[in-house]
Amino acid sequence: MKIEKKTSPETILLELGKRIANRRIEQGITQAQSAEQAGVGKRTIERIEAGGDIQLTTLIRLLGVLDLAGNLDQLIPEATPSPMEMLKNQARPRKRAVTKKPNKLKKPWKWGDEQ
Repeated sequence: MKIEKKTSPETILLELGKRIANRRIEQGITQAQSAEQAGVGKRTIERIEAGGDIQLTTLIRLLGVLDLAGNLDQLIPEATPSPMEMLKNQARPRKRAVTKKPNKLKKPWKWGDEQ
């Protein structure tokens, strides 16, 4: 089953429980072993696999046991800066230093047609 935007939370819990059970079985781990490694009771694993509520810390521990904790980054990716923030944070180009040149003209400038 594909989990979609409109899928109810209860249905998602059932599907996640099935997926966790399948992954555990694929790895050849019993419920008791996964419970021990995650630091929870066997009954907790049974409840999770049956689609019951789960605490987030318990889920993270269980995902670690099943070698799935690295996938959490895909669940909620890090926020990336917006294009406007990136522009604001860019280094501004250095401006050249301006040196004042001494005025070489000793007399005021004239057009030349003046007498």
